[in-house]
Amino acid sequence: MNSSEHIAIASNPEPPSLLYVQAMRRLITVVQELSLAHSLEAIMAIVRVAARELAQADGATFVLKDKDQCFYADEDAIAPLWKGQRFPMKICIGGWTMQYRQPVVIENIYGDERIPFAAYQPTFIKSLAMVPIRTVDPIGAIGVYWAQYHQPTSEEIELLQALADTTAVAMENVQIYAELEQRVKDRTVELEFANAQLREEVRERKKAEAIIQQLSLTDELTGLNNRRGFLLLAEQQLKLAHRVNASVCLLFIDLDGLKQVNDQLGHEMGDRLIVDAAQVLKQTFRESDIIARLGGDEFAVFVPGCGMGHDVLNRLQRQVVQFNQAGEHPYNLSMSIGLALCQADATTSLEQMIAQADELMYKQKRIKQGHRVQ
Repeated sequence: MNSSEHIAIASNPEPPSLLYVQAMRRLITVVQELSLAHSLEAIMAIVRVAARELAQADGATFVLKDKDQCFYADEDAIAPLWKGQRFPMKICIGGWTMQYRQPVVIENIYGDERIPFAAYQPTFIKSLAMVPIRTVDPIGAIGVYWAQYHQPTSEEIELLQALADTTAVAMENVQIYAELEQRVKDRTVELEFANAQLREEVRERKKAEAIIQQLSLTDELTGLNNRRGFLLLAEQQLKLAHRVNASVCLLFIDLDGLKQVNDQLGHEMGDRLIVDAAQVLKQTFRESDIIARLGGDEFAVFVPGCGMGHDVLNRLQRQVVQFNQAGEHPYNLSMSIGLALCQADATTSLEQMIAQADELMYKQKRIKQGHRVQ
């Protein structure tokens, strides 16, 4: 073997130890786990165990920077340490690590002036190592502890620092994820509020449309259907009657003497007469019958399922008599009525029925006027 061969053999690096290879495999697994963590709690749960395993230590802590204090947020150890406690940065070894942005290794805690003995004396700790989480502007530290005096190898410190660097990335990702999640929540709230407003606007619009529709089909003074409402509803009922071969009748009514009431007692009293007439019609006919004030002193009633029509007229006349007999008003109620009947087998139109009833009503009114002249 010549000298060059000696040199080549001497320059070959020693293969990594089995423990180091196992630790690297464990670190790779931890990196994957941290990449999936979506909360600080999940990160700490992974790191506190991994740090202890990688350093073959008896305990590990996860320290967070909280303004001018070290917050021992989590731990995994053979005995309780300082979980949940806070210490001033200037007296805490974690604070020293973050301040100087470098790892610290202390083989004998009782021989290092940076150690606050009062805090360590109740614990099992003899040796420790601590690395910063992020060397640029550290946000925390990871510490490992041994119950026996121990000098960690450079490989162990490198593994811990690699874990801390990965932890820093995971924490930044969690912050980004939390910000995005909050934005989604905020946007969801905004959308829900906008949708609620839209639903309310739709309800208000429908309500307004219903009111407008009601007003467009209803007589304001009496609450009965107006001419438009009557034509719409009566047309529907007449078509249905034709389909089922049912008879119907239509009454065209004119109030007698409304002009005299207006002239002698005033228009307010004339309006009362119109309202009273509407009330009499409501009391006479069924809810299924279509009652309307067509305008002025004219009314109409569409009665589905009507027979010969005489019963309807008699019933209405009785109600008028009862109203007048009550004697509670300064006027008598009188109606001129024309009745048009559509038999089951007929196909008379609504316009034809209205015209027929209107003509019969005027005949009756002329007869009444003739009697008054005589």
